[in-house]
Amino acid sequence: MSVESRTSRHPVDEVLPPGRMATVALQHVASMYAGVAAPPLIIGAAVGLTAAQLTTLLAASLVIAGVATLLQTLGVWRIGSRLPFVNGVSFAVVSPILAVVEAEKGAALPLIFGSTIVAGLFCFLLAPVFCRLVRFFPPVVSGTVIALIGISLLPVAGNWAQGGNSGAEDYGSLVNLSLAGFTLIAVLLFNHFLRGFLQRISILLGLLVGTLAAIPFGKVDVHVLSSLPVFELPNPFAFGAPRFEVASIIAMLVVMLVSMTESTADMIALGEVVERKADDRTIAGGLRADGLATAFGGVFNGFICSAFAQNIGLVALTRIRSRFVVAMAGVFLVVMGLLPPVGALVSLVPQPVLGGAGVVLFGSVAVAGMRTLAQADLSAGSNAIIVAVSLAFGIFPIAFPDFYRAFPEQLATVLSSGISAGCLAAVTLNLLFNHVGRRRDASTAPGPEDPAGHGAEKPIAAPEQVKGAS
Repeated sequence: MSVESRTSRHPVDEVLPPGRMATVALQHVASMYAGVAAPPLIIGAAVGLTAAQLTTLLAASLVIAGVATLLQTLGVWRIGSRLPFVNGVSFAVVSPILAVVEAEKGAALPLIFGSTIVAGLFCFLLAPVFCRLVRFFPPVVSGTVIALIGISLLPVAGNWAQGGNSGAEDYGSLVNLSLAGFTLIAVLLFNHFLRGFLQRISILLGLLVGTLAAIPFGKVDVHVLSSLPVFELPNPFAFGAPRFEVASIIAMLVVMLVSMTESTADMIALGEVVERKADDRTIAGGLRADGLATAFGGVFNGFICSAFAQNIGLVALTRIRSRFVVAMAGVFLVVMGLLPPVGALVSLVPQPVLGGAGVVLFGSVAVAGMRTLAQADLSAGSNAIIVAVSLAFGIFPIAFPDFYRAFPEQLATVLSSGISAGCLAAVTLNLLFNHVGRRRDASTAPGPEDPAGHGAEKPIAAPEQVKGAS
C-alpha cells in the first residue's frame, strides 16, 4: 500500500496494531458489559431461572451483542452502518417483558422470544423507510438529542456509583461512593498526565485501578468463576418453542420502534464524533443490523438489540475512531459468551467503579451534543425555544420515571424514554417552527444539499472546521 493511500484513509477505516486495538477494544467491552448483563439477569430473576439457566441467558446476550457489533462495524451487503457502533441488549425491553412475565408466569420466555423474532423482522424490513427520518435531524435537533443521550445516561452512572442495587444494604454507602470517586479521580489524572496511547486508555486504566482498590472492601468476588462451565454453545430455543400472541407482539413492536429511534439518533451522534456523516444509507444499514441481530436473538434466547450510547462517549474521549477496534470488541463479546468464565472476568469490575468511569464517559456524550448545537444558530428564529422545550420533554421522564403513567400504556412506553420523548419533541417543533406555514425565501429555502430545510440554522460545518469535536 502506498504512503498516499495510507494517509488518505479515513480514521474510521484505520487498522491499528493488534496490541493497541485489543486494549481499546477491551475498554469498549468494559464500558458496556453492565448494560448487556443487566436485562437478562433482571428478566431471568423475574422468571425464576436457576443459576445455570441464568448463565445460558447471559451468554446468549453476550454472543448476540458480539454478532450485532460485528455486523455494524464490518457490514455484510447492505447490513451494518460500517461505523464504530456497538450494539447490545436494549434496556427498554425490561419493562414490557416484566409485564408479560407477570401475566404468563413460567411460560413467558417462549412468548417473549417469539415476539422478539417478529420485532427483528419488522425492523429489518422497515429500515429503508425509517432511515429517511435523518433529514428531520438538522443540528438543532440532532444536537439536542445527542445531549439528551448523555444526560439520560448520567443517572445510570449515579446509580452505579451508589452500588447499582437500590435494595442492597450498602447502597449509597461511603465505601461505594469513595470507590466511585477514587476511580473518577484516577481516570482524570491518567487523562491529564499521560500522553499518547496511554492517555487514550485512561478509562481502562481507571477501571483496573478502581477494581484493585475495591478488593480489600470485599467488592470483588472471584468465587463465581469456579461455578461456571468452561465452554457453552448457544442453544436455539433452549426455553421452548417460540409462541406468537398479538398483545405481546404489539408491545415488542413499540419497544422496537423506540430502539430504532434511539439507534438513529446514536448513529447521527457517532457520525458527528467520527466526522463521517450518517446518511440515509448508513442509517438503513445500521437498522438492518439491529433487526437481523434481534431476530437472531429471538432464536438463540436473546432480546431486542440497540445502540450503546456510552461507547459513543468512549470514542469521543479516546479519539480512536477505527471501526475495526469496535469489531474486535465484538469478537471479545462472542468469546465471552462462548466461554462463561472469561465473560465473568469483566463482571468482576464493581458497580461503583463503573459509576466513577461512567461520569466521564456519559458526560462526554452530552458535550458532543453541545458541540453539535454550536453549529445551529440559536439566536435565529425559534431554535432556542426548540432546544429548551425538547430538553424539558427529555429530562422529565429521567427525573420522574412515572411522569407519563396516566397515558395509554403503549404511548407511555415510548415517552418513558427521555431520548425518545426529547427526540419526538425536537423533530415536531423543528417542523412546526422552521417548515410548516413558513414563507421560504432565498435565505431560508433548502438548497440541493439541505433536503430537510434547516431554515435559519447554520449549515453543518465541514470536518476541517470542527476538528477536535471528537
